[in-house]
Amino acid sequence: MKNNWHNKKIRDVCKVIAGQSPEGKFYNTQGDGLPFYQGKKEFGKKHIGPPKVWTTYTTKEAYQGDILMSVRAPVGPVNYATEKICIGRGLAVIRANEKILPEFLFYFLTFNENKISCNIGAVFPSINKAQIGNIEISIPPIEEQKRIVKILDEVFENIAKAKENTEKNLQNTKELFESYLQSVFANSENNWEEETLGNVSELVSRGVSPKYIELNGLCVLNQKCIRDHKINFAFSRLHDLENKSVSVEKYIQTGDVLVNSTGTGTLGRVAQVREMGTNATVDSHITIVRPIKNLFYNEFFGWVLVHIEEEIAKRGHGCGGQTELARNTLKNDFKISYPKSFSEQKTIVVKLDSLSEQTKKLKETYKKKLELLDELKKSILKKAFDGKL
Repeated sequence: MKNNWHNKKIRDVCKVIAGQSPEGKFYNTQGDGLPFYQGKKEFGKKHIGPPKVWTTYTTKEAYQGDILMSVRAPVGPVNYATEKICIGRGLAVIRANEKILPEFLFYFLTFNENKISCNIGAVFPSINKAQIGNIEISIPPIEEQKRIVKILDEVFENIAKAKENTEKNLQNTKELFESYLQSVFANSENNWEEETLGNVSELVSRGVSPKYIELNGLCVLNQKCIRDHKINFAFSRLHDLENKSVSVEKYIQTGDVLVNSTGTGTLGRVAQVREMGTNATVDSHITIVRPIKNLFYNEFFGWVLVHIEEEIAKRGHGCGGQTELARNTLKNDFKISYPKSFSEQKTIVVKLDSLSEQTKKLKETYKKKLELLDELKKSILKKAFDGKL
């Protein structure tokens, strides 16, 4: 229970120092002067990472063991300083005095990160020295703080190990499927053909630049609709056909493969149209790749493009800050292999679909476990600061 806990403000038990950035002329990357951190970019799970910039002129300093708080979007995340450093406007130092253990304070701020952020409410949220100082905290005696910190350290160490193992299992699951997919196409035999993508496609074409409307238009898929080799129509929008027509050949068909053709991080994502519920097209950031009829068992062509997905992602070129894949690059620079036999293609599809589904279930299981571990951390922290640990 919290009978002997006392309500304080951060300023009563800590020194708060707002960061201040030196002039840029004092910065260097050669290690001269003090390490300089502008914001949370180098934050780790608990301790701030190695510096990338140093400054020969010092403004505001933090010392080893000080708590650093991100005070500009995002507001609230905390890390420990690992050495004497200079801090810029994106950080603040919260230095505990003898009334509170730094570790107890760190856990408290971690537990209240979302609350601190949500209380700001600005379009570009930030928090200042006075606001940090006004944060209320309930503090038990030092010996009770030590007991709570010891329990939290042990529990969180076990949770961290469980998360690490789960993340490894998740990564291994992804790599297992990728390895099998690559082996299918690496072990092609004499009855396989090799052609450029353009030679086996009757259409390789970008979509339209739509005029969007709210009701009664043509469904237009965008980059958000393509993820994990699936098409999610929920993110689509409607195109005004009355004010701008769309060629019927650009209406997507069952068997088409859609390729994200622009963007950093989205370039190269592919998904096959396996079923159609309504007429639809794609916007100008997506390329429709339509196989020549009777050359492929439909679902096999989809896996062909999944197989070269990473290669596609590497072939984008920058143009005005935008990474883009040219249509002719997609047509002419990518060779694909496929067996002549529809029966063999279908056998491969059955195996890949089955393994893909099993992989998906495993991934969902591991992701759910990670979510539960995060919820467990929150639950334990709540008990700690409710005085029930």
